[in-house]
Amino acid sequence: MRTRLTLLTAVAVAVAVAVSAFACWFLTRDQLRSQLDASLRNVNVPPTYIAQTVRDCESTDPPTNERTLPGIAYGQVVTDDGRRCVGFNSRPVRVEPEDTEVAAGTRDTVLRDGVTESGEPVRVLTRRPGPGEGVTGYAVSVSRPLSEIEEPLDTLALLLTAVAGIGVLGAATAGLWIARTGLKPVDRLTGAVEHVARTEDLAVRIPVEGGDEIARLSRSFNAMTAALASSRDRQQQLIADAGHELRTPLTSLRTNVDLLVRSEETGRAIPADDRRALLASVRAQMTELGALIGDLQELARPDAVAGSGPPEVVGLHEIAARAVERARLRGSGIAIVTDLAPWYVRAEPAPLERAVVNLLDNAVKFSPPGGEVEVALSGGELTVRDHGPGVPAEELPHVFERFWRSPSARGLPGSGLGLSIVDRSVRQSGGEVALRPAPGGGTVAAVRLPGAPHPPPGTAE
Repeated sequence: MRTRLTLLTAVAVAVAVAVSAFACWFLTRDQLRSQLDASLRNVNVPPTYIAQTVRDCESTDPPTNERTLPGIAYGQVVTDDGRRCVGFNSRPVRVEPEDTEVAAGTRDTVLRDGVTESGEPVRVLTRRPGPGEGVTGYAVSVSRPLSEIEEPLDTLALLLTAVAGIGVLGAATAGLWIARTGLKPVDRLTGAVEHVARTEDLAVRIPVEGGDEIARLSRSFNAMTAALASSRDRQQQLIADAGHELRTPLTSLRTNVDLLVRSEETGRAIPADDRRALLASVRAQMTELGALIGDLQELARPDAVAGSGPPEVVGLHEIAARAVERARLRGSGIAIVTDLAPWYVRAEPAPLERAVVNLLDNAVKFSPPGGEVEVALSGGELTVRDHGPGVPAEELPHVFERFWRSPSARGLPGSGLGLSIVDRSVRQSGGEVALRPAPGGGTVAAVRLPGAPHPPPGTAE
């Protein structure tokens, strides 16, 4: 990038200097040619010059100095038949058809580029003598060498080339310095990225100065590494917690299986009642292990793919009713009373129903035998109330954390992931969930989702 910036700066300055130099050269050339043409037009050619030049041209006598044109390098008289009579101290200039047209009277003046017989470029002005000069059939051509302007133009071109070269070199040097200075934050960012790639150290932070694009990029990098570090910490915590939670049922399951294997190997039969209890314990532990693995799989999915499909308009009251029926089919002996008013939301049905089922399972688990769970939906708020011991106020901030379990609930079945799944599913649907103490004892789990009591037009009820 530093090299590209330097080259771009040098090229931009080179183009600008080249355009300016060409424009200056062409303007100077046009100005010099205009001055040369003006000097040719201002030449006063006396009638005696034309007559004397013609006589000298046709005579064998040596010419006189009377026909010298002051300030003009070359002068000659052109006839209408194409002949020329070269003036004193002048060089012969090639006659063109335009000159004979002037001598013949068909044209008044011709201003052109010409060349001498020796090949020297000249600027030529051919005109007829003025009225009253008594000269007919002739035209006078005055000329000056183009070297008078070409030499200064060549010098100017060399000067402009030198200035352009110095300017481009200076621009390249300045561009390199600017690139090095401006890209120092990028160098720091590159070093930080390479350090993270080499060491996987996500604690690296780049100092941020100012509010330009580089500062925004540095802040974005810092935010990214912080998010990655947090994600890795959560992942490591999840693995550690999952290992801890899996160890308990696996240890118990292995103990029970070892008892069964030892009974078979030793031939000492386990009493029937103990064997049934042992098998029931194995089945319960396998069920708990399967549920724990399912919860872990649910939480391990990214938020973008955690659901089962795109959001759709669904009736929250219908989802809650299905979840209540599933809870009742488990035969827990706990009565579930419902009061569900219609409420339509935009969400993924399967995750939302699982969240409600988890709330019901949690309420049933903490309800006393023969107790009652009250489920109500009104104004977009779904509440699940139990009449259990309740949650102490100091434990409420932790109830939605993964694997967190109340000390009083350590002996009850569960993995501590149910409420985490509830919180995740509700947030994905744009809502919020909270637990609060219930009047008279117990706990109320409240889920609030944005929606309406009627489905949008065109939506099947």
